[in-house]
Amino acid sequence: MRRSLASVAAVSCLFLAAGCGQDDPSGAGETSSSASPSGPGGKSGAGTPAPSGSASSDAAPSSPAKRIEVTFTGDSVAPNGDRVEVAAGEPVELVVTADAPGEIHVHSSPEQELEYDAGTTTLRLEIDQPGVVDVESHDLEKTIVQLEVR
Repeated sequence: MRRSLASVAAVSCLFLAAGCGQDDPSGAGETSSSASPSGPGGKSGAGTPAPSGSASSDAAPSSPAKRIEVTFTGDSVAPNGDRVEVAAGEPVELVVTADAPGEIHVHSSPEQELEYDAGTTTLRLEIDQPGVVDVESHDLEKTIVQLEVR
């Protein structure tokens, strides 16, 4: 019993220590449970809950992510409505290259709004519930991809 309590105390201290000492005012070192971008000037989908089991870009991936390249140029986006199969819980990286900042809507349960900057931003997410999840640009009124979660 004492060994178990000591082990729990040691592990708790490690987790607490990992969260301390973050003096970065930009918040770049923050870890959140919602899908979040990484890269220069990345903004998170703060205030928007992510589906259960979502991962932060700061967390070390346990498995390789399904990488989807997304390019915004003026009023167009590529891909434009492609269907991509992913396994439930599989990490997905949306690598967004854009000529202007914007927002992507992920129609998961619950829905997510992910912001990106001009340039390249990587948005990382996981979806645990099987089904088809639309990933859209509401500004352009276009579906970027449909994630077919199995």
